Amino acid sequence: MPCSRITTLGPKSVLKEQKSRSIGWSDQDANFLHSRGCYQGRNHRSKVLPNSKLFTPHSLPSRTLLNTQIGFKKALFHLGFACGRSHRRRLKKEGGMRLEAKSQSDAELTQDHYATSSSEPLEPTPKRRSRLKLLLLIVGFTLIIASAVSVTLVVVLRSKDSGGGSGSMTHRQPTKAISRVCSRTLYQNLCVNSLVDFPGSLIASDKELVHISVNMTLHHVGKALYTSTDLSNLEMDGRARSAYNDCLELLEDSVDQLTRSLTSVAPSGDGDPQRLGSPEDVMTWLSASLTNQDTCTDGLSETEEGEVRNQMREKLKDLSELVSNSLAIYSSSDDDEDEDADGIPIQNRRRRRLMSSAEETSKLSPLPEFPVWVRKKERRLIQTPASLIQADIVVSQDGNGTCKTIKEAIKKAPENSNRRFIIYVKAGRYEEKELKVGRKKTNLMFIGDGMGKTVITGGVSVADNVTTFHTASFAATGAGFMARDITFENYAGAAKHQAVALRVGADKSVIYRCNIIGYQDSLYVHSQRQFYRECDIYGTVDFIFGNAAVVIQNCNIIARKPMDQQKVTITAQNRKDPNQNTGISIHSCKLLAQPDLLASKGSIQTFLGRPWKMYARTVYLLSYMGDHIDPKGWLEWDGSFALDTLYYGEYMNYGPGGAIGQRVKWPGYRVITSAIEANRFTVGKFIYGSSWLPATGVAFLAGLSE
Repeated sequence: MPCSRITTLGPKSVLKEQKSRSIGWSDQDANFLHSRGCYQGRNHRSKVLPNSKLFTPHSLPSRTLLNTQIGFKKALFHLGFACGRSHRRRLKKEGGMRLEAKSQSDAELTQDHYATSSSEPLEPTPKRRSRLKLLLLIVGFTLIIASAVSVTLVVVLRSKDSGGGSGSMTHRQPTKAISRVCSRTLYQNLCVNSLVDFPGSLIASDKELVHISVNMTLHHVGKALYTSTDLSNLEMDGRARSAYNDCLELLEDSVDQLTRSLTSVAPSGDGDPQRLGSPEDVMTWLSASLTNQDTCTDGLSETEEGEVRNQMREKLKDLSELVSNSLAIYSSSDDDEDEDADGIPIQNRRRRRLMSSAEETSKLSPLPEFPVWVRKKERRLIQTPASLIQADIVVSQDGNGTCKTIKEAIKKAPENSNRRFIIYVKAGRYEEKELKVGRKKTNLMFIGDGMGKTVITGGVSVADNVTTFHTASFAATGAGFMARDITFENYAGAAKHQAVALRVGADKSVIYRCNIIGYQDSLYVHSQRQFYRECDIYGTVDFIFGNAAVVIQNCNIIARKPMDQQKVTITAQNRKDPNQNTGISIHSCKLLAQPDLLASKGSIQTFLGRPWKMYARTVYLLSYMGDHIDPKGWLEWDGSFALDTLYYGEYMNYGPGGAIGQRVKWPGYRVITSAIEANRFTVGKFIYGSSWLPATGVAFLAGLSE
């Protein structure tokens, strides 16, 4: 039977008096313990097992008592162990036999000792046992009370320190710097509550709170991404899975954009900022991160109520608001910044002077020739026929190339390339599922044999139970993406509603001499800086939409006949936050209609755009407008929604549809009469193209005119 621990030990006085009487255990004693599972090991120095602390005979204060001549059973009793009631009688018998074998003097010594050394019996009495139990109960109760008091104090103190959620004011007092920077945000309570709890914020200056705010936001977005991956094994229908995958991709993009922003605004050890990116880069990245959260929540809202939707909403809670606050704090951090016509800060004067200089330089060389600063290598790359270009990868369906599919070519392309990596796609019709140039595939250039010859197509629509974001026949998010002489198409048709032909979220991307053909939602200009030149864009409803900072220049925008009872709307811009540097600028383009629409213009109206989100921003500059454009010009989204917060502008457009006499009278609409105001939406000022477009070799007009 295993050992069972009892609580009473022998008197300490006995232990002290027996220190001089140590002689060691007998082999018989050790063998007996071992046979009962109470003792194991060699040389009698191992552990008493199993229901006691791990003692050894030579580690106990009372070990000398075990080594006396008083008998094995009594020694074991004083250590506080017993080997079970069924073996006690055997212990007593064997102990008595050993005592009889000892000398008489030893026996008398033992008798005298127990008669005189203590007034208390060695055997545990009921009175002593109950006294010890009472003492243990008192000590235990005291410890429980102390623990409860400690926990209560910790909870109270933490509640006072951390404050409530986003909707309650914090109990900790914010500094004056925190109060100042948060007063410039749209979500002031959340701003204060999130900053006061972040390390270093209570001793930070206004400027230091800029990078602290971005750092704090990055922490929350990273946590949301990490915890969201836990849901991947949950059961989802097609649309929920599509929305969930969109959110993961968009959260990853946001982490990257916020990391770049933090590296750009955080001070280095010597106090100088580490300029990974310029001020306009940071504005673009923060604006794009906010758009990512918006796209994610839009996709989730299209799914049915369920566990995935509810859990994702909980994980995404406050993310959009936190990014919005970081954007507001950053955009208002430079006292030298001016504001544009809509009250939105633009970049610092030094940057504007550089752009003005570049703009003046561009006037030395009239279009369509190339600006004088374009290097010969880039000029040759744009001008040379595709068949003569030495491409890194050649895609050919007949096998006479590096790859047979575009997807294979993208996979072979290097990640984070610092040079232009060229993929030549020979003439043919390519329909491949989920074609995407990912975030890490940077500086990729796709060259085809010409519009209508190299065709990348697909037929996925929201009718296939996926999100709009997921319907694109081709998508690109890698910075520096370029496409030339290619047709991007989605043939799903008007009856299947949203169906994207081309989606672009790549920063500093260029689409040159391409067809973009679809019906509803043909071109998704999702986010970041984009430039379109000499393209033909076809569609019916909202066929240029998204929240990029995009300039479409020298393009044909061709309206197609929609379904019955539908109206044609060219743009649907979805700027959600007044601090985002985003919008759609259509400059020196032609607004045309296909013959079947022209034949129905009496029954089908065509509008310049409608506001998808609260701060939608779209302008038309120096563009031709056909007579299919409705005299009213613009269409409401839903009643009076956003009519006083949007920014819709027209500047010196012409043609039968360009007359402004009967245009809408909304508070947010304006006829731009100032060239200074109009100039803010040009390549040079709106997407800062003079700093990055020359390296692409694509011709562009930096200002309003030559």
